Parts: sequence; structure tokens; C-alpha cells
Amino acid sequence: MVAPAAAHHVRDATGRVVEVRDTARIVAIGSSVTEILFALGVGERVVAVDQTSTYPAAARALPNVGYSRTLAPEGVLSVGPSLIIAIEGAGPREALEVLEHSSVPVVVVPDAHSAEGVIRKIEMVAAAVGIPRKGADLAAEVRADFAQLAREVATLRRRPKAVFVLSAAGGNVIVGGSGTSADAMFRLAAIDNAMAAVKGYKPAGDEVTLSAEPDAVVVMSGGGQALPADLIFSLPAFKGTPAAKDKRLVTLPGSYLLGFGPRTPQAARELAMAIRTNARLAPLAKHSWSSEPNP
Repeated sequence: MVAPAAAHHVRDATGRVVEVRDTARIVAIGSSVTEILFALGVGERVVAVDQTSTYPAAARALPNVGYSRTLAPEGVLSVGPSLIIAIEGAGPREALEVLEHSSVPVVVVPDAHSAEGVIRKIEMVAAAVGIPRKGADLAAEVRADFAQLAREVATLRRRPKAVFVLSAAGGNVIVGGSGTSADAMFRLAAIDNAMAAVKGYKPAGDEVTLSAEPDAVVVMSGGGQALPADLIFSLPAFKGTPAAKDKRLVTLPGSYLLGFGPRTPQAARELAMAIRTNARLAPLAKHSWSSEPNP
């Protein structure tokens, strides 16, 4: 058990100045928040997580307070937290307001989908826990990974096109267009988003997808609907595409691919190589916090 330290103050993503007195019992809401806490070496202080927090394995063994966007305040408070750290966009807003007006401090962490956005997350989570020096060290490691990734992907001659498919229930394909975390991950991996003309996560008509001629389709594992190759490439939207011809379907864990936590450079490197035949990128530095296999 960590003894309560002197109070410190954090200005969070909402602009609120939050006073933190005790970091011994943390509820982490958001996969990247959870990963950062464990990477900072304070995972033993985390007493509960949200549904998206599947890495590392120790997080999966903790009590679950539900999906980050459909939280119930009583469920979060029932585990007796002394600090709640939530990713921006957690909610609903009414639930966050109840938590913010409770006796437990709530720090909301920004959720920008970029290299600097990940660094900012790390710095704010570390500040919330009162360990800014450890945060600076972790941020330096991750910044170096992003820099190496950028150098490596710049050497790739081919820039393929891909489509990210969020779901395909009833044959209705929901894709990741511009302004999405999927689109941001494609940019890191030097991949063109074939659905860039679409804004956000939206349905795409069969003709639109076919005319985009994607070289690959990217989907998540660990979510609700399984999206195997047989299903994806049987859909009219993809039947006649180069991706279907080559059966090029890339499946990565959702929080790893789209969470924008400290392992984002590793995820982008893996994506870049999976979409390109015979592409080779030098491995990134090994870290204790990124050594576990994905769930």
C-alpha cells in the first residue's frame, strides 16, 4: 500500500485544476491510461479498469467498471478509488459530472491521435500520479521509438492503400475515414487511407469501396463481431478489390491498433510490414513494458 503523499495539482484535458492527495487506489479508464500506468511502474496501485484495458495481462485480472463510454458512477466508486484517471471521451458526460463532484479526484487525459499526443498522455498520467520524472523517462523512450519508426517507414518505396473496417453487421460496412484513430495509424505506417473522403466512422457504399481499390483491409480482434477473411472478402464491397485478390486481411488487437498508448510505434511498425509483402523494418528498442504478447 502506498502512503498518501502531499497534495499536488494537475491541470487536466478539460482545463480543470484537480487536487490529488492520494494515489494508492487508482481506477484507470481507457486502454492507453492503463498501459501508461503499468509502464510507469505503478500498476500495483490500479484497483480497477474499464473494458478496453486488456494489456498487460495483470490489467485483465482486475475488476472491470464497464465500457469507457457507458460508465455508471456507482460502479466506478464501488471499488473505493482514491483517484480516477479517465481518457478524454469517457462518459457519458452526466456520469463524469457525478464522478467529478464526488470526493474522488478525476483527471481527464487528452486523447490526440499522434506521436505528440501519446507523449502528452504519458506526461499527464505521470503528473496525476505525482511521478513527473518517471513520466519524462517513459516519454523519452516512446519519443525515440516514434523517431525510429518515422525514419524506417520513410525508406519504404511503396505506399499501399488500405481500408479499416470497424464492423460489417448485416453486410453494412462501417469504415474508418479521415479524422479517425485508424486514419492516424495509417499515416504513421505510411499507408494511404482508401476511405479518406469519408469523415469519421461511417457506412461506405459498395461502389465507393470498390472504386477505392484497397490493397488491404484492416480489422480489430478482441471486439464484438469477428471479421475473418472469408466474411470480409465475400462482401460486395470488397469482392473485386486488390485486397480480395491477394486475400490481404490484417487483424490486430483493438487497443493495440487504435489505443494510442506507449506501444503505438510497435503497432504502426507491425501494421506497415503486414500490409506490404516482404517489407522489412528494423526492430524497435525492447522495453519491459512492451514485452508481453498481445491478448
